Amino acid sequence: MTHPGHTVLQVPVPPLEQVVRGRHAHYDPAWVSSDPAFVHAHVTALGPWLPAPGAGDLAAVGTIAASTPAFDVVLAEVATFPNGIIHLVPQPDGPFRELTARLAQAFPQCPPYAGEFEPVPHLTLDLRSDAVTEASTLELLGGVLPARSRVDALDLAWYEADGCRLLHRWSLAGG
Repeated sequence: MTHPGHTVLQVPVPPLEQVVRGRHAHYDPAWVSSDPAFVHAHVTALGPWLPAPGAGDLAAVGTIAASTPAFDVVLAEVATFPNGIIHLVPQPDGPFRELTARLAQAFPQCPPYAGEFEPVPHLTLDLRSDAVTEASTLELLGGVLPARSRVDALDLAWYEADGCRLLHRWSLAGG
């Protein structure tokens, strides 16, 4: 079964790109982007977003990004959601929560995670299975943690098998 493409507003986390891109390549190479500007390692701000955003939608996101201060984040804690998603917990998470809340307020027709999950800032690493645990994921990360990143951009990404790409990037205030 193929899935239609969709947009996501996301915060890139470049220091973890090699690990996350490698997991995509391991599980399903069709989701590895050939676009050098696309960042696989990210914290979702709002997704899925509009299927075909117009100029006014892009301008509204630009206004939110321009009024969101850039900030520093540390990702050091590995955790697992009840559905088995193994992820990193960003600290602080308040700026991510605020960004998601502002975007969701501007686009009420696009609830975070389509209303299926409570929006909790995280960077997805893997899915728990008999062979994949928090411990094995931590081992896979090697010496990457703690990962430190300057959050200074918001990306509009397109996700589709064999077609993942960056559509637009906005700088955050001071970014």
